[in-house]
Amino acid sequence: MLGTIANTGTILTGSILGSVLKKGIKPKYQGALFNAMGLAATGLGIDSVVSNMPKSQYPVLFIVSLAAGSLVGTMLDIDGGFKKLTKRFGKSELGKGLSTGILLYCIGSLSILGPIQSALYGDNTFLFTNATLDLVTSTVLASTYGIGMALAAPVLFGWQGAIFLGATFLQGFLGDALMCEISIIGGFLIATSGLSILEIKDCKTLNMLPSLLVPILFFLCIGKL
Repeated sequence: MLGTIANTGTILTGSILGSVLKKGIKPKYQGALFNAMGLAATGLGIDSVVSNMPKSQYPVLFIVSLAAGSLVGTMLDIDGGFKKLTKRFGKSELGKGLSTGILLYCIGSLSILGPIQSALYGDNTFLFTNATLDLVTSTVLASTYGIGMALAAPVLFGWQGAIFLGATFLQGFLGDALMCEISIIGGFLIATSGLSILEIKDCKTLNMLPSLLVPILFFLCIGKL
């Protein structure tokens, strides 16, 4: 849980720091910060793919997973649904900031894969990276919407805590082979998040999230789960 605690702490810190900057952070500085974070996310995603792909026992599975998962996600319009949710709960300025922040903090590859890696292997790399990203994001959001953005911190803690406990409970089922395949796909999703932050290509990463479930279904079908 160390990574989750650190992630929660950075959101609180960023919210306090941003609220002090009452006039907001100038766009050029926001751009510089997000460029740095976008590059970091892209690099981390590529590293996850390169590190795990040689270990894969099913070298075509990630292609099938990304294709099938993206199709399902696009049919369900997960990305569009979250945008509508943001607008629905964003009637007030703070409500808009909180809904946007919670989605950014919680619904991302790092925030989902991070607690799993932490629970299974004690590896907090993804969570520490996510914490750094969230520090920047929460600072920018709080500089616009105020200290109330700190309310997103306990939501993130509950979200990642639940994933951590779930992964711990299912540890006997989530073997190294399955986690290797999930890590490859997760790496691609993290890299696409970075590309979106850099405004190079909006891959609608939310629509690609079902890809993470395809290896689980595949392992169930072949009797290895």
